[in-house]
Amino acid sequence: MSTDRENDRLKFVESVALSAMMMSLVALSIDTMLPALPDIGRDLGVTHPNTNQLVISLLFLGMAAGQLFYGPLSDHTGRKPAIYTGFAIFITGTLLSLFAWNFPVMIAGRILQGLGAAGPRVVTLALVRDRFEGPAMARVLSFIMTVFILIPVLAPALGQILLTFSGWRSVFVVFLALGLFTLAWFFFRQPETLSRENRVPFSPERIAASVKEILGTRQSLACTLASGCVFGAFLGYLNSSQQILQVLYGLGDRFPLYFGVMALAFGAATLVNASLVMRYSLRTIVKRSMQGVTFLSLLFFAVSAIAHGHPPLWALTAYLLPLFFAIGTLFGNLNSLAMEPLGHIAGTGASTTGSLSTFIALLAGTLIGQSYNETVLPLAGGFFLLGAASLGIMKLLETD
Repeated sequence: MSTDRENDRLKFVESVALSAMMMSLVALSIDTMLPALPDIGRDLGVTHPNTNQLVISLLFLGMAAGQLFYGPLSDHTGRKPAIYTGFAIFITGTLLSLFAWNFPVMIAGRILQGLGAAGPRVVTLALVRDRFEGPAMARVLSFIMTVFILIPVLAPALGQILLTFSGWRSVFVVFLALGLFTLAWFFFRQPETLSRENRVPFSPERIAASVKEILGTRQSLACTLASGCVFGAFLGYLNSSQQILQVLYGLGDRFPLYFGVMALAFGAATLVNASLVMRYSLRTIVKRSMQGVTFLSLLFFAVSAIAHGHPPLWALTAYLLPLFFAIGTLFGNLNSLAMEPLGHIAGTGASTTGSLSTFIALLAGTLIGQSYNETVLPLAGGFFLLGAASLGIMKLLETD
């Protein structure tokens, strides 16, 4: 009996690790690139530093479009074929970026990478929803996020090493190798979680009906919109972090180390969240975290304004660490709340909620990033405004 329990535990650990690896393709495709942005822009003829941010932000354009497609596909074919399709597109985009000869070709490759990475990301969420729901799903997602958090901690340093010894194109060689490895792991070790009798036809009418149901489900819609606001603020940080930390604060080659330390706050939050969701309601945790994001950002914006947009590095650190801890409790919990009423259409539900929140994040995060003016004011102001907006949106649920 103990052997059976041990085998079940090992299978669970492997399943969490594989799910985290598939969902981390997006983070890997972003964070490893950050130190290389100036070199990519210089080699491919970019003249304005803010334009380099499009290598990061437009990956999310592909993600937003792709997520609408993969969920319905997975509901029809099963989870595994949909994920295979995503990997194939991701690998194609990686090859295009690897051999890019100008900036538009690089952007096209990045959009394809996002379009492909959307498959493993959104279908993995549906795969988890096939097996868990409510607090149990939030707990599993927290474990996945704990593994996932190693990517932003280590990826910028990996990017810096590759940049130093091999140049920026070697980053895409690593993406290619990891994509192929994860695909093989998934192919051989992950069983299908959607039985044939539960599959549904792939039809525009059904997709439209499912989307209408999701948009008419107040909990799912509110949590999706709030998630888009929170993610948009964080995307604004990702877009401008290299310029803020490496240039404005003069960290240079120490940028990956600082970025990784900040990312540890996410890891701490997801570990703590795994316990919190078993003791408190998801809505309570979400509300308190959003309040923290909004208050901290307003306070830091005031401090930054007094310092003419350039507060000392210790003040920025004191702001970002608790901010990222609060955000780390939001991502998994908002996803769980959005998906909670959608178990009967998990694939389409994950697609629609993911696509809408990503599109909102793309618009908000790009606006914040392109507003960078060699101060931290656009970043702090963006976090405050979007945090306040997410709080307002979640008020819609208080009368449920």
